[in-house]
Amino acid sequence: MNVSQKQFEEIINEAVARTPKSYRDRLQNVAFLVEDKPTNEQRQKLKLSDGQTLLGLYEGVPLPQRNGATKVLPDKITLFKTPLLAASQNLNDLKQNVYHTVWHEIAHYFGLDHEQIHNLELPDNKKKEKE
Repeated sequence: MNVSQKQFEEIINEAVARTPKSYRDRLQNVAFLVEDKPTNEQRQKLKLSDGQTLLGLYEGVPLPQRNGATKVLPDKITLFKTPLLAASQNLNDLKQNVYHTVWHEIAHYFGLDHEQIHNLELPDNKKKEKE
């Protein structure tokens, strides 16, 4: 499967719009980036083995750790296009994988760990946050 850069960015924008409103409304100073794949430095920093892949990455200072500091560099959420495409069998699958990755990285921005994120995640057909 292949999608244009513009279409991929639109899928990301749709995914951000689908995130729970209570989180989406509090996102500030966060840049969403697209890269083909993680750099060697990113892979080393995360201690990824050759067989491991990375779909997205949050880089920044999570909100709970800022201690009220307001002058911080923008946080970055990077989505890695090649692994996301490889993990997706069709466009609908890609949209779901991008949404899951975007939500996961946004949750890290709010200081949630993997267990907390997992506990909040429910399939879309079982839980819809009321807006």
